Amino acid sequence: MKIIKYTANSMPDAINQIRKELGPDAVILNSREIKQGGLFGMFKKRQIEVLAALDNQPATTEKRKQERTSSIEQNKTKNTPPRAIKNTYEDQSTVLREISHLKHMIVNHTMQSETQFPLDYDLVYNYLLEQEVNSELAKDIITSVLEQHGTNQVTTDALIEHVKTEINRRLHVVESRENHIPQKKIIQFVGPTGVGKTTTLAKVAANTMIEGKKKIAFITTDTYRIAAIDQLKTYAKILDVPIKVAYSASEYKEALHHFSHYDHIFVDTAGRNFREEKYLSQLRELIEMDKAHAETYLVLSLTAKQKDIIDIHHQFNKLPVQNIIFTKLDETETFGSLLNISIAAEKGITYITNGQDVPSDIITPTNEYITDLIVSRYEKND
Repeated sequence: MKIIKYTANSMPDAINQIRKELGPDAVILNSREIKQGGLFGMFKKRQIEVLAALDNQPATTEKRKQERTSSIEQNKTKNTPPRAIKNTYEDQSTVLREISHLKHMIVNHTMQSETQFPLDYDLVYNYLLEQEVNSELAKDIITSVLEQHGTNQVTTDALIEHVKTEINRRLHVVESRENHIPQKKIIQFVGPTGVGKTTTLAKVAANTMIEGKKKIAFITTDTYRIAAIDQLKTYAKILDVPIKVAYSASEYKEALHHFSHYDHIFVDTAGRNFREEKYLSQLRELIEMDKAHAETYLVLSLTAKQKDIIDIHHQFNKLPVQNIIFTKLDETETFGSLLNISIAAEKGITYITNGQDVPSDIITPTNEYITDLIVSRYEKND
């Protein structure tokens, strides 16, 4: 399907252009009046903008009928399932897919685009923005695809595959953890309030016990919320692991010493206001108490606003964070933050959680998995 945007002084002029370039089989998808030119915003000239399309391989009704008849006759003699009929239905499905795609394009392009991308590329660019991919990053991705493949005719499926390849390439630049079992003795979980740190800690700990056959213990420094202590104690009871509550830095140090003979010590920290420098200073003191034997997970929520996620990462980036976890995959259909933070933090996403069940609702994502998440809504919309 070839789609071109025309600008002319009048509708007859536009139609003449369309007939000359696309031929008599072209169809007009959309038209609107625009103003261009002028001096200092004045004396702009009225023109007509027309969106036209041409199916490069039109299939007539008679041709489809002949294909179905021929297929039926052949399969009568072979007594086999009508495979050609299935192919015809698949062709019809492709046509319907293209029609749906065109409708989506019309809806999204009634306003003049701010980019200079061809129409199909511009549609994917705007989709990435809807997924809250950083605007500069989205523009860079589409520009790169356009430079590689040019303005040659490209199907919707081919274009999205090119975009997926480009996103995946960028993710592969970032180091991803092949082994998701924690490497250090002390595993600390940090992050803002309400992201699900305690539940996430329990999931990672449970999987470490089951898959890694490790002996583990819990420490919580989240003494600001009684509910958080009770929640971790409940998980400790279910998993049959010991737990210590540390109300001060000295008690935290004592708890680390008490559990020193365990393979891993999982630490739940307080999720207070991440904008408070005092809170971050206290957190840094705990994290760096045994820095050589510790690794830190920053827990973020996919349901948070993109600006807040960037601010949270910026604040917690002052701490020695080695790993990133995203929670609440099941509560959103917007996944651009996975790409944004991976690129900004220069770190792979270690885990993604997708529910409340412990230990099952946790995923160790590949770069391909993250790429598919980001483009999944586009493919469904088509």
